[in-house]
Amino acid sequence: MSAIAGAALPMMRHLDPEAAHTLALAGLACLRPLWPRREAPAELAVQCAGLRFAHPLGLAAGFDKSGDYLDALGAIGFSHVEIGTVTPRPQPGNPKPRLFRLSAAEALVNHMGFNNKGADHLAERMARSAYRGIRGISIGKNFDTPIERAENDYVECLRKLYAYADYFAVNVSSPNTLRLRELQAHSGLRRILGSLIDERRALQRRYGKKVPLFVKVAPDLDPEGLAAFAAELRALAVDGVIATNTSNDLQAFAAALPPAQGGGLSGRPLHRLALATIRQLRALLGPAFPIIGVGGIFGAEEAVATLQAGANLIQVYTGFAYRGPRLLEEILRSLGERQAAAGRRNRAGGIV
Repeated sequence: MSAIAGAALPMMRHLDPEAAHTLALAGLACLRPLWPRREAPAELAVQCAGLRFAHPLGLAAGFDKSGDYLDALGAIGFSHVEIGTVTPRPQPGNPKPRLFRLSAAEALVNHMGFNNKGADHLAERMARSAYRGIRGISIGKNFDTPIERAENDYVECLRKLYAYADYFAVNVSSPNTLRLRELQAHSGLRRILGSLIDERRALQRRYGKKVPLFVKVAPDLDPEGLAAFAAELRALAVDGVIATNTSNDLQAFAAALPPAQGGGLSGRPLHRLALATIRQLRALLGPAFPIIGVGGIFGAEEAVATLQAGANLIQVYTGFAYRGPRLLEEILRSLGERQAAAGRRNRAGGIV
């Protein structure tokens, strides 16, 4: 089945990127009943933030914004699928065109703007889903909610979706919603996360479970800004961090984009920034703090580098858009081989 999906990818690249994305998701949904069931080796399982992941590799937010394709994406074999970013009310997102393919750089630039069908729709889809992997939900604010009242939107999403989530990703780092990245700073972060943590206490009593809160960070913070961000995560006792979101540094690709085009860069060019951010966060947060690494993973080499930089788990997005399910197969095969080799060295008394 992955061969069929792989054969379709070159044809998709002749389509408008957003149209190709929609068509690919519809195709995966049609193929889902035929997809072979994959069981990851037990030794690849990861315990993180109180959750058991079948293996380290998941799908990042943005691929399925409203939960319409969760079962189809889950059937491919991801240990976790992150849905969203979802907002309390449905919204169309930014005007089209808003997704640009930079094939030579194996990159994408998106200016989507949290287009989604809203938290109520997602709750309905999650309630009907048969996917039994880890289900993450990325939450954000509606574009017309003033930044000064953003916490209300995050809390509303948490309240409506708490029953269905295994973890929440708090998206305060997208470059495509006006002023959103201001919420990564001290006052904004404290306001958002403080409200979410207070609401979670009540929801934990109601549902009998504590759902972890991860915060997604931009790759564009300078070392001082990232250190301040990490200090806030520790002070607020957040459960984990996702590093990183897309980059708003498009200078190197200005000639390939419409004039004055904004958006977030993902794909291979992001990998170096993501690794640097993960390394600094690991040094700042210590060895036990959960980190999900995402950015520029196109194969086993980048996956291993991300884990070695300090990530507990990894996610793909643009690499999956370019390479399809073969990317997942390659990474899991490599991780399995490395784990088996490490086990042999341990048994032989060697150093891993």
